[in-house]
Amino acid sequence: MTTLSFFTDGGGMHAWAIATAAMVAAGCALVGTLLVVRRMSLVGDAISHAVLPGIVVAVLAGGRLGGPLVLVGAVAAALLTVWLTQLLRTEGGLSEDAGAGVAFTTLFAIGVVIVTAAASRIDLDPACVLHGLLELVPFDTVPMLGVEVPRAFLTATVVFVTLALTAVATWKLQVFTAFDPGAARAAGVPVAAVTTGLLVATALATVAGFEAVGAILVVAMLVVPAATAELLTRRLHRIAVLAIFLGVVAAAIGYLAAWRWNTTAAGMIAVVLGMQYLACVLLAPDDGVVARLCNRGWFAWRVACEDRLAAWWRAEEAMARGVTFPAAAGPTLGDRVADVWLAITGRVSRGPRGWTLTGRGREQADMVVRSHRLWESWLGRHAELPLDHLHPPAEWIEHHLGAEVRRRIEAEVGTQASDPHGRTIPPEP
Repeated sequence: MTTLSFFTDGGGMHAWAIATAAMVAAGCALVGTLLVVRRMSLVGDAISHAVLPGIVVAVLAGGRLGGPLVLVGAVAAALLTVWLTQLLRTEGGLSEDAGAGVAFTTLFAIGVVIVTAAASRIDLDPACVLHGLLELVPFDTVPMLGVEVPRAFLTATVVFVTLALTAVATWKLQVFTAFDPGAARAAGVPVAAVTTGLLVATALATVAGFEAVGAILVVAMLVVPAATAELLTRRLHRIAVLAIFLGVVAAAIGYLAAWRWNTTAAGMIAVVLGMQYLACVLLAPDDGVVARLCNRGWFAWRVACEDRLAAWWRAEEAMARGVTFPAAAGPTLGDRVADVWLAITGRVSRGPRGWTLTGRGREQADMVVRSHRLWESWLGRHAELPLDHLHPPAEWIEHHLGAEVRRRIEAEVGTQASDPHGRTIPPEP
């Protein structure tokens, strides 16, 4: 089967299924961004499960999945979950996460019991509840402009457009409430109304995807794309856009992988979302494991080079006083490697009597030694430490002090030519 025939055979069945999953993922990722940054992911998990009894009761009352009655039932169940969580917190003494866990597991269990008991009267079953029926979505269609459009796709699209327009209209309130609810409340922002609106939006996104992808994937789509995007950027609007993109990509790749290996589409999409997150944990440019290891390695190498420059500086200082400096007498393998690198970068040069600092190297060594001895001077004034205890902390801090901090330390301890040991403090250039 060619790629084109895969999407066109059967009236574009696969294309409609992918499009439906993508729209569900987009809506969930948009709402999930705000849930993740507000540290309300468990609440989103709770709502995505707790809407089940509302959906089931609405279907028993004559509603149709994706219809307005089911939507009202789901929103009512979501608000009931929030109310029960707050009640358990205020009256039962439970923490918010424990209360949410009790509320949503109880309501979800009630929904499963009702589904099982009324299986002969409603078009729902436990399998549909857990992983949805994405592969069957293209068979339930409604005519639009002469085209048969899957009902689930239409519902997911309307919900996503509604959520996107609402997010744009209330974005400043959402950001203010997410990052500083206390200040938002003091500024007159209706924090409770904004939070309730977010929970209602979560219910809408959940209902839009419940029939197609089930409870498991809805939870993954609410949390994982936003959590992944948060590793890649710090601006909230960029997190939202990137989360939507990641969710849509995972929906397409997951569906194609499920078709290729003949497994459940919802489960495979969730796996792809998890793989995206794992890849970003490892490879994110700032917070990724690889980036952190590289930064630590580079910092360790910079410290080694600066220590070597300072050692040569102190050796020259000792030689000027007619004293042999022991640190330069027996270099380790790491010291020799650092010396070679410093020579390559033009900071030391080898002469007839061994390595010597170049002008560039001496300038950098001056700053390392200056940082060290200024910090010893500061400790000598503010910390009741013996002289022989001043060196270790100064040896660590010398690699972290910038010019501004050095000037502030000098202003506090006063301009002085020597440290507590009587050694010369190099001047700031």
